[in-house]
Amino acid sequence: MPQRRGHKRRREAAAGLLSRRARPYIAPMSPALHIIKLCVGADGPADLERWQRDRFGDGPARHVTRMWPRRQDELLAGGSIFWVFRGTVLARQRLIALEEERGHDGIARCALVLDRHLVRVAAMPRRAFQGWRYLDPADAPCDLPEGRAEESPLPPQLARELAAMGLL
Repeated sequence: MPQRRGHKRRREAAAGLLSRRARPYIAPMSPALHIIKLCVGADGPADLERWQRDRFGDGPARHVTRMWPRRQDELLAGGSIFWVFRGTVLARQRLIALEEERGHDGIARCALVLDRHLVRVAAMPRRAFQGWRYLDPADAPCDLPEGRAEESPLPPQLARELAAMGLL
């Protein structure tokens, strides 16, 4: 059976077999399962923070979705929602709880209750998709060091060479 592209590298990264050079960021992710979701309508993490502050005040942020995650125990064991802004993952928020919420039509939906602290992560390109997807911890981008709002982009030539080697 053929293996997926990059599968061996992710397995090695999860086992800690890659050199420090291959893992340049400081904060490792928790082993919990995560969710990835497009952040439609926000230009970046600062825009999302502003929107959540205006909408929820000091309380926890909520994102209502139609589908209830079947793997909720794994998600609530330290998982996060990773936000994709214009084709790039740039931030995450820790999942606090999953709550049932009824819409105006009476249909039950899942409210993802989120920690208000938005953590910036290493930029990772991601194609558009509908809804949300599970994100394996080995595939999740690492947190940026505290106080660093964004990652400086790689020079184009270096980015092409790293992508050709399967490292981006």
